[in-house]
Amino acid sequence: MVALVTGGSSGIGLEAVKELARRGLTVYALSRRGIVPGLAQDAVKSVHGLKADVTDESAVEAAVKTIIDQSGRIDVLINGAGYGISGAIEFTRTEDAKKMFDADFFGTVSVTKAVLPYMRKAGRGTIVNISSVAAPAAVPFQAYYSASKAALNAYSLALRNEVRPFGIKVALIQPGDIHTGFTAARLKDVEGDDIYQGRIARSVASMEHDELGGMPARDAGIYVAKVALKKNPRPVYTLRFLYKFAAYLLKLLPMRPLSWLVYMVYGR
Repeated sequence: MVALVTGGSSGIGLEAVKELARRGLTVYALSRRGIVPGLAQDAVKSVHGLKADVTDESAVEAAVKTIIDQSGRIDVLINGAGYGISGAIEFTRTEDAKKMFDADFFGTVSVTKAVLPYMRKAGRGTIVNISSVAAPAAVPFQAYYSASKAALNAYSLALRNEVRPFGIKVALIQPGDIHTGFTAARLKDVEGDDIYQGRIARSVASMEHDELGGMPARDAGIYVAKVALKKNPRPVYTLRFLYKFAAYLLKLLPMRPLSWLVYMVYGR
């Protein structure tokens, strides 16, 4: 089997690459750097780094064609590329929000569109999109990240039913707090923090504290790889019991108490 993993040079993506290689797949790790660090010796031959920015459609199409030319197929696609931004909606530059959407949402769209024709012709394939619990729980001062992941959720569920007749399966994974380089890479804007009485800085600090104490990237990557190899994956998976319980509450609670709970955790 052949897998393509975007964001495959770090974090959850890198760990998913390693686990898929350990399970015997040929894995192409796509990233802007095109390198795959920290591979075990027995995985080096089965893992190939590809250099492409997911926001560049022509580069993505060329990378996918390279895989087809070399391996003839793509059985698994894991869309994990992206980054976060934080700050008050009022003061976040629209340009910054658009750049993040290009990477987190439209990057997934570009890669998926490039891969789908080959999966459709083959009559099989699995696509796994990495979302976040920040999608169902819109987080204050992280509004654009939550919005991009909410868009990804809707996109993935619609895609699942569009491609079902072609034998293509689509699953969505919602991690909670994961200890990765994502935290350090977040684009933080504290403009207006004095106006918001220090709430921006407090909210982001709380998020980062939770992330740094979160699930190891290795465990998350193994989980993602397992879902990608399931014969009949469910539409949505949420990592760890705490976040599964939170996702359950999000479905049950009326919006008013739910909004108050989110405010108490991240909005004050």
